[in-house]
Amino acid sequence: MSGLLLEAEGLRATLDASGGEVVRALDGVDLGIARGETFAIVGESGCGKSMTALTLMRLLPEQGRVVGGSVRLEGTDLLALPEMRMRDVRGGRMAMIFQEPATSLNPVLTVGRQIVEVLARHTGLRGAAARARALTLLDAVGIADGARRLDEYPFQLSGGMKQRVMIALALAAEPELLVADEPTTALDVTIQAQVLELLARLQRERGMAILLITHDLGVVAGMAHRVAVMYAGQIVEVGPRAAFFRAPQHPYSRKLFAALPGAGARGAALEVIPGQVPTLTGPFPGCRFADRCEHAFERCRVEPPGWTRVGDAHQVRCHLREREAAGELATPATTELYGVEREASPPLLEVRGLEVHFPIRRGILKRTVGHVKAVDGVSLAVAAGRTLALVGESGCGKTTVGKSILQLVRPTAGEVRFDGVELAALRGAALRARRADLQIVFQDPYASLNPRMRVHDILMEGMGALGVLATRQARAARIAELLGQVGLVADAQWRYPHEFSGGQRQRIAIARALSVNPRLVVCDEPTSALDVSVQAQILNLLARLQRDLGLAYLFITHNIGVVAYLADEVAVMYLGRIVERGTVLEVLGSPRHPYTQALLAAVPDLEGERVAAKVEGELPSAVSPPSGCHFHPRCPRATIACRVAYPAAARLSATHEVRCVLYQAEGAN
Repeated sequence: MSGLLLEAEGLRATLDASGGEVVRALDGVDLGIARGETFAIVGESGCGKSMTALTLMRLLPEQGRVVGGSVRLEGTDLLALPEMRMRDVRGGRMAMIFQEPATSLNPVLTVGRQIVEVLARHTGLRGAAARARALTLLDAVGIADGARRLDEYPFQLSGGMKQRVMIALALAAEPELLVADEPTTALDVTIQAQVLELLARLQRERGMAILLITHDLGVVAGMAHRVAVMYAGQIVEVGPRAAFFRAPQHPYSRKLFAALPGAGARGAALEVIPGQVPTLTGPFPGCRFADRCEHAFERCRVEPPGWTRVGDAHQVRCHLREREAAGELATPATTELYGVEREASPPLLEVRGLEVHFPIRRGILKRTVGHVKAVDGVSLAVAAGRTLALVGESGCGKTTVGKSILQLVRPTAGEVRFDGVELAALRGAALRARRADLQIVFQDPYASLNPRMRVHDILMEGMGALGVLATRQARAARIAELLGQVGLVADAQWRYPHEFSGGQRQRIAIARALSVNPRLVVCDEPTSALDVSVQAQILNLLARLQRDLGLAYLFITHNIGVVAYLADEVAVMYLGRIVERGTVLEVLGSPRHPYTQALLAAVPDLEGERVAAKVEGELPSAVSPPSGCHFHPRCPRATIACRVAYPAAARLSATHEVRCVLYQAEGAN
């Protein structure tokens, strides 16, 4: 790294809000990025991370404007450039990967057309030369069979492939700076690992600088050279990665680390940051974090802190650090705490040989020409008061399992027995009578809550439909009780979903599930889109409700830290089938299936290192899965036997089972 490629000083940007208010989204941001460096910005949603990226790229929304400061790219003042010249910089010298590739790619243009457009605009390549260059780009980002993919549309690609296409578009003109805004938030750990390695390799080859925006501290540990923590429109701490992860200085930074779930916190409540990021519509007389900081004193509320240097290139805005630097973070013991187990009890839910096959129909007469084998012989059990985590890549069938257990999707074959009753055989009133016992919390609460209904009506609707409590007055009292259980005030029932934060909406979704007094709750990625601080609040809530009410959870997730913290048992799913299951100690502490090992190896840790073994390639199609073991095309330990027949279940202990030919000699059922 030599010299600064990009430098921003005193950057201030505002957004016009309703009612004439002005939101001070950025309020004096300073940062510098050197060539070949990865500079990471972390913080909660609403802190200004994405606004920083959009301001640097001059892509602010219509109601936004830059009101102060400067942005220089190797001496060129970007804020002074006319839009025509800025278009040459944007996409040419600076490029951006947006958080959601599905909404960033044009759905009516093929992948090739979109890449060729960028090449024509910034490099002058056209025709056959541009297509050849597009093929080279797809190969560079690890997309196989590029000639076919160039003629496909975004909807025909998986999430990981769409993200790779976004990277190819961003890299088409060989930019000097790549802005990556949450580039892996919606990806599985395996695809996330591939994308991060791809970015690191391209950075090494091209000497490219990266501005990485994320709330995943594990990703930062593995990618960044320097780290900045952002809060309420300001950077409050900045320093080298090693120094930051060893001893973060700002109380807000330390709270972010304390809120991370994992085996080390198992059996105890996660630390949470009280309150929310403040609104940015007015000036701050003191420290912006003072109202949420347990160490705040009078000076913090009346005097904004300046920069204090606590080490080589490590600075923090905090009055406390003027006296002495904060110590190193304590490293919790993890291996022993995997074994904190609750007492087992008879299964409340038993699933045997569950199959869900969706027909593929083609032609004028819509004849069935095949089936998508979304779930292909799944067996599992959940006891009252316990949590079974179902993990695996997107597309492996996890959500379909959850929906078919609740009979939201009818199984093709198999048994789903709840408290001894076969749910798949129930119809009409008999099935409705069982609905109250089984509820679901969906991944996106904003999409699952009716935007035209107040919280009161959302909660009242389920209780009325299922006949919970005899009178409306009793249900109204129950609503106030429910909101208290999930940590919301009673008056929140008179507001609409859009008036709440993401974490609060998820609490409402949990309250809706609890309103009918369920015994089993399917939690489908309930924390995947949340900041670590809000995630900690939701996980604490789920753990408390299970302890108080004896709830059973089927927890669908790809966050291994959440599994280590919350689950009792773990089932690992691959292409419609369970490949390994056991207690959390057995599966996470001693994984046996190569796929489980690869999943755990792909999880970024706070040491910035990963185990060498990791899964490569994309999940095969569920329409025509590979013969034998479905994982063998991606397995580094595959043998000829793996291609012949699907392996039987090998029982390694009373609770640990794996389907892999490597363990057949240890006993198979």
